Amino acid sequence: MKIKPANRLNSVSEYYFSAKLQEISDMNATGKNVLNLGIGNPDLPPSAATIERLCQEAQKSNAHGYQSYIGIPELRNGFAAWYKKWYGVALNPATEIQPLIGSKEGILHITLAFVNPGDSVLVPNPGYPTYQSVSRLAEANVINYDLDEKNGWQPDFEALEKLDLSNVKLMWTNYPNMPTGANATPELFEKLVAFGKKHNIIICNDNPYSFILNDKKMSILSVDGAKDTCIELNSMSKSHNMAGWRIAMLASNEQFIKWVLAVKTNVDSGMFRPMMLAAAQALKNRKEWHDEMNRVYAERRKLAHKIMDILECEYNKNQVGMFIWAKIPEKWKNSGELADKILYEKNVFITPGFIFGSKGERYLRISLCSPESMLHEAISRLKSDNHWTMKTHNYLTQSNKDHNLSTVNY
Repeated sequence: MKIKPANRLNSVSEYYFSAKLQEISDMNATGKNVLNLGIGNPDLPPSAATIERLCQEAQKSNAHGYQSYIGIPELRNGFAAWYKKWYGVALNPATEIQPLIGSKEGILHITLAFVNPGDSVLVPNPGYPTYQSVSRLAEANVINYDLDEKNGWQPDFEALEKLDLSNVKLMWTNYPNMPTGANATPELFEKLVAFGKKHNIIICNDNPYSFILNDKKMSILSVDGAKDTCIELNSMSKSHNMAGWRIAMLASNEQFIKWVLAVKTNVDSGMFRPMMLAAAQALKNRKEWHDEMNRVYAERRKLAHKIMDILECEYNKNQVGMFIWAKIPEKWKNSGELADKILYEKNVFITPGFIFGSKGERYLRISLCSPESMLHEAISRLKSDNHWTMKTHNYLTQSNKDHNLSTVNY
């Protein structure tokens, strides 16, 4: 047969984690017992009230039919109240919010709504790979803009102004940033809004990490006039431990919402009503619930720091979000080489930074979505290798002082 796939598939490949998880599964099938420290998949449950509401609603005989594409009022009102409480942003629940079956899907909806083949999209490097892959599937021209550690992982606006921006439709941003853990500032958001208005570019800020180990929750929509040129995505996957539920939202002006809805209604359907009602319940979680979740993440972060210390990596202890991003020593060719050594010799998977772009080639990323027992086991496996530990004893001692950690012998 001479059947061939669409040409657009030549521009993308299988998602890295899809292939890697299959490889890890194959290794486990042979008895390797790989410790997966790579995926940002929360292992903690949603709040008890959230689960209870889901169970109650799912028992109702009339709860299982098709639902509206725009989501039920309870969920839209819940998102609006959530934004007002935590971000200080007023949103009209009827016209400025669109619930989504996951923010990853929202990236596709937005791209299809605004980008024609041949248009350009600004994508951060390093950055979430989906920004680039979805742009390529839409046959757009991807223009990478560099984020540099020396600049706090923020865009270099002088460099951006030197680019040919005449055909750029979208600019993807992601703060709090993944993978680097850098947080935004009010000044950064103001610059992004001004940049978008100056060049008639839609600024799309992806904001799923602001509740994790972060005392400064911000939304780009808090900037005056931001709704004119900005779209913000937000998700309940990380903030409420609901990754598998696929519940997210985007917020913007009424016209942008209508254009995105025109795509969405032709691509997917409404969400399961009991899940929407349970999500509305979750949005009412009290501060104490989030504090407890962050207490757990804070303890895990200490252990993740120790893993990076063993590997002689450098990191900023002020990172926010559910990952630790660290620079590898010069003795390694790149992050892929070190990550492979760790995986194949120690059966520990840590994400190599190159998958996020060329600016991530010399970095590793550890997820905090693993229990402390797994992190302790990873420390034990890695520390047993003289290749690392012969040179790390003094470094570990100083690092423990720097990070105010105990000197427990792991």
